[in-house]
Amino acid sequence: MLTRRDLLALAASTLPLSAAKGRIDISRVSAITDEIARSSQDAVAFAKQYGLKWVELRNVPGQRKEYFTLSEAELRAEAKLLDENGLHVSFLNTSLMKVMIPGIEPVRWQKEPEDRRAARLKSDTEKFNRRLDDLQKALHAAKIFGVDKVRVFTGWRGPDVKAHLPRVAEIINEMAPIAAKEKIYLLIENEGACNVATSQEMAALVKMVPSKWVGINWDPLNETSQKDIPYPDGYNLLPKKRILNVQIKGKSILDGPQKLDWKAIFDGLVKDGYKGQVGLETHIFGDGQIQASHDSMKEIIKLIHT
Repeated sequence: MLTRRDLLALAASTLPLSAAKGRIDISRVSAITDEIARSSQDAVAFAKQYGLKWVELRNVPGQRKEYFTLSEAELRAEAKLLDENGLHVSFLNTSLMKVMIPGIEPVRWQKEPEDRRAARLKSDTEKFNRRLDDLQKALHAAKIFGVDKVRVFTGWRGPDVKAHLPRVAEIINEMAPIAAKEKIYLLIENEGACNVATSQEMAALVKMVPSKWVGINWDPLNETSQKDIPYPDGYNLLPKKRILNVQIKGKSILDGPQKLDWKAIFDGLVKDGYKGQVGLETHIFGDGQIQASHDSMKEIIKLIHT
């Protein structure tokens, strides 16, 4: 069992050598704050415990409020806390385009009662219609945090993904120049509930979205929602230069049926010149989530030192 002192000593002793080799080391590990803690202060403490220099943001820890929806004063207070503790933001996760695209009825809604579907339709229509306003809010938040990568999804998954992708591309192509003006990348995430779940679907979509300001947030475990093999099969289909962030689910790094070969994945990323961070998204819910975050981070750190 590695102690905190052991972890920090390992990080300090191997950082220059591993960085020189282009390896993924502790200087490139991040974590989503609302999964590692129940307050912003505790998230900072978690990051310091493991010698992290980066965090990912999504919801304010302990609250159901996305960072990009916060007021100016709230954003600046959170940014100040991170800055005072030497932490940088690697990725701003948002729910942008995690919504029904008009004309594409989500498969996930098909078995719901009519009144529930009507309520969802109303809510999602409003969200879709304000997508560009929400994008501007997200870009503004990103600038306050000094991060140049913002997550975007591809709409709730419809019954014929291949037929839906041109419409998804049209929407993202509308968003891309707005992000480009601010010099911020939009990273499309593969998500099982959305129209892009697999690397094959991602590869097809990004061919339709040529902007250099649109990249990929690759989550290998999400790919398994469609029974695809994320590595090496799915990974080999992706345009490597457009992978700008990678996320690690807890269940994919801990022992269990969903564990992936992250050593091979890291080696593949390094071989192909990946320069970004890898962020822990624990995604193990309930009372054990914080402990699972600690367990997952310890496994990541052991892995990068083997």
